[in-house]
Amino acid sequence: MPQTHPAPPLDVDVLIVGGGLVGGTLAAALAQDGVSTALIDTEDPATLTAPAHDGRASAIALAGQKVFAGTGIWPHMAGHTQPIEDIRVSDGPSLLFLHYDHRQIGTEPLGHMAENRIIREAIHARLKELEAAGKPLAWLAPARVAEIRREAGGARARLDDGRTLTARLVVAADGRGSPTRTAAGIGVRKYDYHQTGIVLTIGHEKPHQGCAFEHFLPAGPFAVLPLPDDPTEGHRSSLVWTERSRLAPAILKLPDDAFQAELESRIGDFLGAVRPLGPRFGYPLSLQHAAAYHARRLVLVGDAAHGMHPIAGQGMNMGLRDIAALAQVVVDSHRLGLDVGGAQVITDYVRWRRFDNMLMLAVTDGLNRLFSNDMALLRTARDLGMAAVDKWPDLKRLFMRHAMGQTGTLPRLMRG
Repeated sequence: MPQTHPAPPLDVDVLIVGGGLVGGTLAAALAQDGVSTALIDTEDPATLTAPAHDGRASAIALAGQKVFAGTGIWPHMAGHTQPIEDIRVSDGPSLLFLHYDHRQIGTEPLGHMAENRIIREAIHARLKELEAAGKPLAWLAPARVAEIRREAGGARARLDDGRTLTARLVVAADGRGSPTRTAAGIGVRKYDYHQTGIVLTIGHEKPHQGCAFEHFLPAGPFAVLPLPDDPTEGHRSSLVWTERSRLAPAILKLPDDAFQAELESRIGDFLGAVRPLGPRFGYPLSLQHAAAYHARRLVLVGDAAHGMHPIAGQGMNMGLRDIAALAQVVVDSHRLGLDVGGAQVITDYVRWRRFDNMLMLAVTDGLNRLFSNDMALLRTARDLGMAAVDKWPDLKRLFMRHAMGQTGTLPRLMRG
């Protein structure tokens, strides 16, 4: 019987563990610029794009949209996103509000809304496109990493099916519970908000006019975010209903008529008659931050590095900022023939991203604590503060630019 020999290990510049919204986009960014990349994900791509897998939609800031455009992903999302033309923020029963109008700052929308499954489909389409074009990309899914050994000269990964890979740099993009981060001995600081995000898609009688509504209630923010119209279901929005965790399970299990009544009481009549479309989802909300963003030959991106409250809709956008910065330092190093997993590349990435993420974590945490209560004095202060910002054009434009992701030192991908 002839002897069989194990296949030689796949050798790449960058190994990305986790093929979600952040990991998949990073793979596209690196491979299109000639950086050999392996992308590993435990889930079958067909599972990730099934409507029942994830009911969430994401707010894509203008800078984030430029990342998708620069990686060739945006064209695959054409016709499936909704421009955000206005944002209206109100507090409890107050008649005062804060209104952001994109025309006050330029001609481009404040951002776009897209269902997560649509973003995943677009990322997968781009990855297949890159593979077909012969770009240096190995997309392995479903596949699971059994072990990663990181040494001074590089990293070696073994998959649970026996395949092996070597890489100069490993990127952990495998979510809040990141096994890659845990295996590297990197701890996390975590705070449980004791809140649950109830998420579903709703249909409504009147058009939303591209306006995102965020209404602060004692249990937390209640957001109605515009989605593109559907030929069958008509006008649609994504609902993010923050509720106390002890009450959320009962709300999620309400009979359809009782749930409908709860929706109507919270949304009101500004969209006309409303109705749930599809299943309800519940996601526990917490703040999380990795004690470090790196170890030898390893960096963390996206939720593996930081997880924040969705109150400002910046979670995915901060992940896109991570990968835009990392792609820039890795591509520049690769073009110069330097070690893409060397200490300088890792240091440059960490310096670029850690403080920015810490600042956003602090802002979202502070906003949630400020608005998730019903103290009369604080409620009055909040109302007056929002009204003052609404009447102060320069300050409002600054807040709008921040929401659009156009502040700070932006990587090339975010500058278009």
